[in-house]
Amino acid sequence: MALDLKLFNSLTKQKESFVPIKKGVASVYTCGPTVYDRAHLGNFRSYIFADILIRALNYNGFATRHIINITDVGHLTDDADQGVDKLENRAKKENSTACQISALYTDLFLKDFKKLNLTQPDKMPRATDHINEQIKMIGEIEKKGFSYKTKDGVYFDTSKLKDYGKLIGLNPDSLLEGARVKKNIEKKNLTDFALWKFSSKNESRQMEWESPWGIGFPGWHIECSAMSKKYLGFPFDIHTGGVDHKPIHHTNEIAQNKTIYEKQAVHYWLHNEFMTIQGERMAKSLKNTFTIEDLEDKNIHPLAFRYFVLGAHYRTPINFTWDALRGASQAYTNLILETRRLSARSLSLGFFRTIKKSFSSVPPHPEWKERFTRAINDDLNTPLAIGALWDLVKDASISPEQKLATFLAYDTVLGLDLKNQTKTPPIHSSVKALAKKRENFRRDKNWGVADNLRDEINKKGYIIEDTDSGYIIFKGL
Repeated sequence: MALDLKLFNSLTKQKESFVPIKKGVASVYTCGPTVYDRAHLGNFRSYIFADILIRALNYNGFATRHIINITDVGHLTDDADQGVDKLENRAKKENSTACQISALYTDLFLKDFKKLNLTQPDKMPRATDHINEQIKMIGEIEKKGFSYKTKDGVYFDTSKLKDYGKLIGLNPDSLLEGARVKKNIEKKNLTDFALWKFSSKNESRQMEWESPWGIGFPGWHIECSAMSKKYLGFPFDIHTGGVDHKPIHHTNEIAQNKTIYEKQAVHYWLHNEFMTIQGERMAKSLKNTFTIEDLEDKNIHPLAFRYFVLGAHYRTPINFTWDALRGASQAYTNLILETRRLSARSLSLGFFRTIKKSFSSVPPHPEWKERFTRAINDDLNTPLAIGALWDLVKDASISPEQKLATFLAYDTVLGLDLKNQTKTPPIHSSVKALAKKRENFRRDKNWGVADNLRDEINKKGYIIEDTDSGYIIFKGL
């Protein structure tokens, strides 16, 4: 019996069976990085979550179209409409250009993205390449009477939209400006937000464009509305991002989209919780962040971090500690070794017999596959899915070939690169010779010499194990 993929929709605040707009195809937009600094581990939790979603959709037979934007203009330092542009600000501090800063941190993001085995999206559009689309969308909002002009920009009038703030379940009157934001006396409502900001006459900007309203740059929220509409169309299926986007960025996206489309333009809104450190959200503003580079400096593989993230459900906070990460790293190491062990048992028994049937042609075990599917299809419950993986390891009733096939089926969603662990290089002839020599000593019950030869094999970077059918050898770590 088919198991529906159920996802928690932040808009309706309940789990819902996923039903795409276009049969068999899922359209997904993920809020991408603001490339003024290196993305930290908390940021990457959002992209790992989005990647699990894409993989789960594919696992359930859906084709996907996935867009992750690159924000390289318009994101101000208070995340709303005050402060300075993060790209411009960093460029001044580094005595560089905004374009150079954008190129540097986009490149680092893409490298880290690859190290985490994240599925490449169909498109990663940049905000600065879509200024015309944003100006056009602002013009459409203006024609519908939802905007007004002040001295510092063009603003969206939230009082014109009856259900503004529905995503976070608040009355518009209660959405007060943050304590750090100096009140803009020209704004008609506290919740109104900038669609276009005018360049200040008191300072020069590197990134500014002409528009029907004056020289300036787009607001942060309009870029996602414009690019999602261009690449996915209205309506589209799923929009993802961190919970920090809900009260401002996504609330304002919804307002813009509904004004243009006159209906809900996104059917499912999915949000991941924070990664915390010592009880506080990991954030650049709090200066408590770590990066993929920090992991590598401590000899922790980025995929061990991915494994760590999958140990918590995406809608629950996850507390980062180095001890917890080291524990995850050891578990991931054990998983790699188990994969190699299963591969060795499947493909070779003491070098005397080669299994002609490739493990890739063996179907996953149906009961274990169903258990995994139930976990993943229950709102991407990766902790349960990881639990199923380890319980599968303990099941001695399944042949190595089928167990490995089931492992690899799981990993199409988990993305831990286990398939790559089955592609170990040929075992060196000297190791094979030691293994045969050891086997002869074992037959003669000369256990001491056999143990010494096992240690010698271990020193060469291999693990040798004895089974009922003979010995196996696989690459260690």
